[in-house]
Amino acid sequence: MNMLVCVKQVPDTTEIKIDPVTNTLIRDGVPSILNTFDGYALEMAARIKDKDPSSKITVVSMGPPQAKAILQECVAIAANKGYLVSDRAFGGSDTLATSYILSEAIKTLEEKEGKFDIIFCGKQAIDGDTAQVGPEIAEHLGYPQVTYGLGAEVDGDIVKVKKEVDDGVEIIGVKMPCVITATKPDFDPRYPTIKSKMAARKAEYPVLSAADLTTIDLERAGLKGSPTKVKKTFVPQKKTGGIKIKEETAEESVNKLIDALTAAKVL
Repeated sequence: MNMLVCVKQVPDTTEIKIDPVTNTLIRDGVPSILNTFDGYALEMAARIKDKDPSSKITVVSMGPPQAKAILQECVAIAANKGYLVSDRAFGGSDTLATSYILSEAIKTLEEKEGKFDIIFCGKQAIDGDTAQVGPEIAEHLGYPQVTYGLGAEVDGDIVKVKKEVDDGVEIIGVKMPCVITATKPDFDPRYPTIKSKMAARKAEYPVLSAADLTTIDLERAGLKGSPTKVKKTFVPQKKTGGIKIKEETAEESVNKLIDALTAAKVL
């Protein structure tokens, strides 16, 4: 089984603060971490590898040079190899351009690592929350996809995916090659060992630039290939005022609410 996991380095959103003057994110001193949902995706691949030790896991990330740190983390946890997709021509890419670049990188990696049976992605990045890149990769590659995965099990040339739905869980069978996006399951990702951390530090993490992606159309990458335009960002102002109604009984609370709405000429 040959698997690929797409991962992203993101700022730790529990540490992010807002500048009250500029209303922009204060990134200085904010640590970067492996995107939470990508960690779940890696764990799903690792559980398949547990059942079939001959399986191989490759991780790929698109980002600046410092993103190699999360590739090293992933190799320490469960992956066999890690590749970084990085080039100034990719700067400013929105989700459409990012998914296109990654799909081209996947085609290049398959020339080195062989055809990928399953491509795992986190359902979304915690710094953007768009949940678009994984499904868009599937569309670029023409692969079937299952989103909101809670777990995956291989059965012949079919992957049985436990999928989260509004009213519970469904089991969906999808033929390989395919793309699966992971949401939060009922298990936690595993931790690396001291031995695996040491091995990951010694590993090499090749960088794929635009020149390495021989079939890429750079008009579809970076700012040129990004139809999304951000005009303005701001922090909503906290509203003040209002009243809190909490009487001894629900009936008394309702009557007081009606009186307040009538006095305000809402009713």
